[in-house]
Order: sequence, then structure tokens, then C-alpha cells
Amino acid sequence: MPYLILFLAVLAETIGTTALQASQQFTRPVPSAVVLVAYATSFVLLGWALKYMPVGIAYAIWSGLGIVLIALIGRLVFAQRLDGPAVAGMGLILAGILVIHLFSNTAPHS
Repeated sequence: MPYLILFLAVLAETIGTTALQASQQFTRPVPSAVVLVAYATSFVLLGWALKYMPVGIAYAIWSGLGIVLIALIGRLVFAQRLDGPAVAGMGLILAGILVIHLFSNTAPHS
């Protein structure tokens, strides 16, 4: 259950960041409202996840997955390209998340 809550927090944060790009520096009202609602939702869900896991672990997963998902959305939706080192760095972030999930005794394994 903690990972589902955390995944929903990541999803809300990803929606908020995508809307932030679409808001064009808060000049478009609907995407701007989505930013506020999505970020608020994300932080509430992240707070709930912290009931079950340490803040360092939760934040590492939340921010790491958010980075990777936003990079994918940036590529697919906004046609933003990443160079090889950026892709490699994100691969290392994903590898770190896997190490935490698979091997850490600090992370909940449900």
C-alpha cells in the first residue's frame, strides 16, 4: 500500500509539472489551476506515504520517478530532446530506485 500511495503522489506531481509547462508561466488559467491542485494532491499523498516509509526513501523514489516521467513527457508532448549523458544519468536514477526497492532493509517491501 505505501508504494501505491507513493506512485499516486508521483503521478500527481508529474501532472502538475506537465501543467506547469503548459501554463506558460501561469498566463493560462486552466493549466495554472491544474498545477496548484496536482501539486497539493501530490504533497498530501507524499505525506501519507511517510506514515509507512522513511522520508529519505520516499523522497528519493518520488523525485527520481518524477524526473524520469517528466523527461519522457517532455520528449513526447513538448518535443524536448535529451542528450546521451542526460539519458545515462536518468538510467542511474532508475537503477538507484531499483537498488532501494530490491535490497534496502529501510524500504518497506510489501
